Amino acid sequence: MQGLLKRLIPFVLLFSALPASADALDAILERGTLRVGVAEFVPWTMKRGNGELVGFEIDMANKIASDMGVEADFRVYDWPDIIPALQKGEIDLIAGGMAITPQRALKVNFTRPTAESGIGIATNTEMTKDIGTFAELNSADVIVATVADTYASSVAEMFFNSADVNTFKTVEQAEKQVLSGRAHVYLAGYSEARFLALRHPDVVDVPVAEPLVAQSEAIAVKKGEQEFLNFLNAWVTARQSDDWLPTTRDYWFDSMTWALGSK
Repeated sequence: MQGLLKRLIPFVLLFSALPASADALDAILERGTLRVGVAEFVPWTMKRGNGELVGFEIDMANKIASDMGVEADFRVYDWPDIIPALQKGEIDLIAGGMAITPQRALKVNFTRPTAESGIGIATNTEMTKDIGTFAELNSADVIVATVADTYASSVAEMFFNSADVNTFKTVEQAEKQVLSGRAHVYLAGYSEARFLALRHPDVVDVPVAEPLVAQSEAIAVKKGEQEFLNFLNAWVTARQSDDWLPTTRDYWFDSMTWALGSK
């Protein structure tokens, strides 16, 4: 027995001497920057003509960084690339416009919901002028555009299983389909569909006044970052309690002032 213990002691000492794996929270505080992954969706994240990023996610990420005593470092991705960027460690979090789904929860850890939203549709007015009901849009003659790997693209499978659904890598590509008359329908976040119609009232309409499907949104972090996740959950709770999150959300999603002035 003593011989076995003598042989085991060096291994025990070796493993006890190994440093504990640092959590992202420690790395962020030491680095002084919070690397935030975003993708351009109205009004979550938008880029002004001068390149400045604005939107609900931008305000939220800046507030998180400020409360941590660090600076926000924004990285813009095409939507299909944003989860891989988190998994590879290029960013520390995905800002809170990501819909919580079981499939995504296999790849990332979600915080408590930051907001509730839903999926809506925008239609090309001229192309759909002879369509009288929502059910008629689910036809083989109808072309639907949406962004790949979004919750809207999953909803398309439920509501437009008979239509010709085309997915695109960016919002701009998908929006152009309905604006140019190459698609009857653009399926997206309800607010995004509504603002598209607001910006192009002569071309686009929102025929359904309520979201087709409700969804919860949250901040996403890399698997295994429990301390960072704990902090973000506490942050969400605190900023909901003091009304910062609801008030900021209302500005971007219910106010028309910024939308009417945007390009």
